[in-house]
Amino acid sequence: MYPASFKSKVKHLSLALLAAGTLSACSEAPQQQAGFGMQPANVSVTHVSTQSVPFNIELPATLLGDKEVEIRARVPGLIESRNFDEGQYVKAGHSLFTIELKPFELELEKAQADLHAAEANVAQAKREKDRLERLKDERSVSKRDFDNAVSAYDISLANLESATVALNEAKLDLEYAQVKAPVSGIIGRERESQGSYVSGPTVLLTELTDTSVMRARFGFSEREQLAMRKDVELGKLTLPNNNEFDATIILQDGSTYSQQGKVNFSDVRVNRFTGTSELQARIANPNGELRPGQFVRVQLSGAIRNEAIVVPQRAVLDNGTGKFVYVAADNEQGMKVALPAPVEVGEWVNLNGQNMWVIRSGLQPEQPVIIEGMARIFFPGMPVNIAAEGE
Repeated sequence: MYPASFKSKVKHLSLALLAAGTLSACSEAPQQQAGFGMQPANVSVTHVSTQSVPFNIELPATLLGDKEVEIRARVPGLIESRNFDEGQYVKAGHSLFTIELKPFELELEKAQADLHAAEANVAQAKREKDRLERLKDERSVSKRDFDNAVSAYDISLANLESATVALNEAKLDLEYAQVKAPVSGIIGRERESQGSYVSGPTVLLTELTDTSVMRARFGFSEREQLAMRKDVELGKLTLPNNNEFDATIILQDGSTYSQQGKVNFSDVRVNRFTGTSELQARIANPNGELRPGQFVRVQLSGAIRNEAIVVPQRAVLDNGTGKFVYVAADNEQGMKVALPAPVEVGEWVNLNGQNMWVIRSGLQPEQPVIIEGMARIFFPGMPVNIAAEGE
């Protein structure tokens, strides 16, 4: 048995230890609840603001020559010669094919002879009319004979006109026997060989493409056009004058073509199968680097997005249900924590060499958006330590 004094001391010590343990547990509870025992993540933030940024659109496109011409003979006959090498550059007026000339030369000679005969008939009919006119004044010839002479003269004049037209047609057919390039450009492969008979314009001989200027054709969705019109009406978007967007060609390897073009055509019709309307840009091609049929991407620039909020692309995350960013906010205990903010993104822009997302909704100016250290945030509401501010 212990003395009463000893039992009293033990009782008081036990109560003191229990009280101390309770106080310790209470003081640690908020910290454990806030971070589950984890250290705050070091992050960097930027305070977003509104600014005017370039508005660019990038779309797939197909290249065509400025002029793409089907070469056809305008007269029938045998192909006597081909006067080009396939794939070579030819100037406008260069003879591409020669249709057998002899039949057309003979037709020209016949037309010339017919013209001479018609001229002689006119001269004879005029002499007869003049002779009878003098006799008519002397009342030595009947009115009927004189009228017949006048009619014969008029008919001879009409025959002369017809012979003149026939001569011009013969000259034209002889000229058409030389199938010439209507424009300068690159000639394609022959479709009909030397010695083949062609029946005229129904037969395709070859194709000629003017590549000094190229056309980029591309479709622009009606949905995106409606969104742009709405932004213009709300003052959020300013389009270039006369909607003449600058056009930059991006090649298959990702490189940018050196010459810049302009959008010069926008079809008013919408394709009912694709939901797009066709646009076209013209781009100079002095060195022939661009070729018809190439698949490229065309970047349209010249518009301005007004009062836009932008964030670095790396700050925008995707959780499978949509895109979001982390913003730094104060919790109830006054600690900085990372909270997800769902956002609607617009187009990409490049500012000072940095790729950015335009945020159409979900953020307000001056909100602190976390742009570095997102990988250290393991759950919404995790404590963060702002190590740096800025981009």
